[in-house]
Parts: sequence; C-alpha cells; structure tokens
Amino acid sequence: MEINKQIEKAKQGDQVAFTFLLDYYWNEVYGFMLKRTENETNAEDITIETFSKAFDKIATYNSEFQFNTWLIAIAKNVHIDLLRKKKSSLFVEITDEQDQQAYNIADTTPSAEDELITEQNLSRLLQFIKELKPHYQEVIQLRYFQEMSYQEIANKIDEPLSNVKIKLLRAKKLLAEIIQNRR
Repeated sequence: MEINKQIEKAKQGDQVAFTFLLDYYWNEVYGFMLKRTENETNAEDITIETFSKAFDKIATYNSEFQFNTWLIAIAKNVHIDLLRKKKSSLFVEITDEQDQQAYNIADTTPSAEDELITEQNLSRLLQFIKELKPHYQEVIQLRYFQEMSYQEIANKIDEPLSNVKIKLLRAKKLLAEIIQNRR
C-alpha cells in the first residue's frame, strides 16, 4: 500500500515522504482538532505541532496501528499540554461562582514590569528569528506577527499550501534549536 511505503520512506528521513504524509493526513488531524478546540488558529497550531512531534518520533511508530490513529493520539496530547500550559499560567485558582466573578473583573492591565519583561522577551525572540534564513523569517513573521492563516500566507508568497505548512514546521523547529542552543 502507498501509505505504508511513504511511512517507511519517512522513517528513513525522506522529506518528500514527510510532505506526502502531511498533505495526506492534514485535513483529518486539523478537522479533528477544529471540532475539539472550535478555534481555527489553535487547531492549526496544534496540527503543526502534531506533525512536528510525529516526524521527530516516526521511528517509534508501530505499524500494527493505523497511522491516522497514531497522529490523532499525538494531537490529543499536544492539545492537553496546551490546556495545561494555559491553566498553569492563570495565577488565580477559581473555586466558586463568586470567585469567578471577582476574577473576571480583576485588573488584568500589565504592570510596567510585566510590559518590560514582555518587551525584553520579544526583543530576544526577534533576535533569534533574524538568525533564520529569510524565507523562514517571512513565514514566521506572517503567521505569528501578522496572524495570517496558512492559506493567506500561501497566497501572499505565491506558494502551495503544503509548502507553507512544511516551511512553518521547519522554521519552528530551527527556531526552537536556536533558542535551546542560546540557553
């Protein structure tokens, strides 16, 4: 079967096979996450992260299971991790309705210190992004700073949607490596 051949090639590090698998399974994983998150941006980000993790760990894929089932399991875990991060970033533990109301009207305006920290982190991030090749810088810029959809990026840079997805996947991986190496 074609899919199994592509999976085997991907296990050998074949980029064309990765692209084939990404194209073949993208809509299924994205559609699944869109139903769960009801948010296009989150669904896209989780899907990209899912393929990134899947390709990093493709050697561990067990062919007794369907590949799409494996991808969906990864997607669920990525989503759970995202929810945990969001939950842990809330400083207030909300216990009952009154607390919830108080929390909703609490002052969420960032302090001068918060703004400075955000500015410094953003400045460092921009420095790291500048270390990427220009075509990777561009897709990161369009996706995360101009908040364009994948389709809008594809139209803007006049490339197929699958190329945009792959470029973002690689750009995020390279950026993560740069950040990791600087620590």
